[in-house]
Amino acid sequence: MVHRWETPASVWLEDEHTAQFELASSEGLGRVEREAQTRGRLPDIAHLLGASLPLSCDCSPIYPEGFAFCPTCGAPLDKLAGRAKTPPDWWGPWSDRLLPRHVPHGLSVTALALGDSLEERPAAPAPGRPDRSMPAPPNAHCVFAAGTFGFSAQRLIALAHARNVLQYWDPLGAAWHVMAAEDNTSDLTFSVPASCYAWLPQLDPLRGEVGLVPTDRGLRRLFIDPVSETWRTESVFDGLLASAPGAMRRHVGCLVNGEAGVRLWSAHSDMSNEVVYECDAPAGQWERPVGYDGKLFWLHAQGQMVWQPGAPPQWIAWPPGWSPRLQFGGPTQSRDGRLWLIGHDGQAYSFLELGKAGGQLEALSGARLGFASLLFRRGHAVVGEPWGQEHVEDPHDDDAMVLPLLRGFNNNRSQPSGLVLRFHQYTGMAEDALAGRIIARTTVEWIGKRNVILDDIARLARPLECVPFVYDNCLWLHHPDWNQVRGWRLDSLS
Repeated sequence: MVHRWETPASVWLEDEHTAQFELASSEGLGRVEREAQTRGRLPDIAHLLGASLPLSCDCSPIYPEGFAFCPTCGAPLDKLAGRAKTPPDWWGPWSDRLLPRHVPHGLSVTALALGDSLEERPAAPAPGRPDRSMPAPPNAHCVFAAGTFGFSAQRLIALAHARNVLQYWDPLGAAWHVMAAEDNTSDLTFSVPASCYAWLPQLDPLRGEVGLVPTDRGLRRLFIDPVSETWRTESVFDGLLASAPGAMRRHVGCLVNGEAGVRLWSAHSDMSNEVVYECDAPAGQWERPVGYDGKLFWLHAQGQMVWQPGAPPQWIAWPPGWSPRLQFGGPTQSRDGRLWLIGHDGQAYSFLELGKAGGQLEALSGARLGFASLLFRRGHAVVGEPWGQEHVEDPHDDDAMVLPLLRGFNNNRSQPSGLVLRFHQYTGMAEDALAGRIIARTTVEWIGKRNVILDDIARLARPLECVPFVYDNCLWLHHPDWNQVRGWRLDSLS
């Protein structure tokens, strides 16, 4: 005989003979298969649902939500419901909605207080090492998101969007699981580099709801079922996407390839009031959008698309002979709040003002790497205007090159701080360092009130493929060539 137990979110079955509990169904989950509830997965399932686990008895490996004592022997249980302290979500720094409006959204900038923790470590030149590690995802070219997704505990997912593979990290089992699509017709493939990818999180998710994801077939709403290790999608918009979506206040916009060229699809955040604008713009690879001053900017090798919700988009071609250096980082700000993008006219580098036809040009004495006011020329920070002279603290850094990966925004700091890679004894072109050239020695550093060396890397190639992310109160750094993801502990961010 089987006894049925109902909790507010789940239904459990208790076997009268063995006294063991089995999950029958739970809100937001699909069909729960018996095979999914193997003993190795039960601790993770219990944390996800807020169920209870045994502390000393062997009557059952798992108990329904809210159980404080074993109903068979009376032994106390590990009651997980309502106990977990949830760290902040991570959707890639380009989806950090906690940033104020005067900071560009869509760049590698986060509002998490990373520096307050990292700067407690010994300052440079003391070398540091990672505190933690996890195995790299099986499909290593991926983007990461960490959130509760409507469950009781935060979890990490890694989407290899070029291969249509969604991966789930089980922290208690210390293993990656490749999730299967519930419907064979579902597809998360989006054929763009990671630098062009962006998803839009759901602020108040249902059980298993991840958010809006771009695919080659259109925008989809993604749901995951970590218990059965499956995922599904719901169609939001069908079309051949040319870019990742962007959000500006209560509007969402995305570029779409049509028969006559590129179009801009837009809607309110609840997906009502859809509008499609025709654009006289080229097809091809578009960077993920940047939001600033009430507008969304999409950048392309031939020009920029500027859109203010409620008005038609504006296509602005780059000046004749001028080509952008999108791989250098992205737009940055001048002291008066304008956005600028670095490029080359065949003779020298220069910054071009964004958002205007015939924007102002500022000549440069050399390449600048960075974004959002976190800029470096060679191994020195640029602390004034983007086109100003670098601030030389150590002349030995002339033989180095710094590539910013992540800016940590803090209103209480006069100068930007962030995570960077420093290429030592490198005197070549910036374009060569960011392509296939192997860098003999690279250090991972946090630049802020104190400069901290976090790690030392030998023979790094393709540094633009380094992916920083925050999960489980740790700052992690992933590269597709590495077998392990490196992590540094942070103070509690929850």
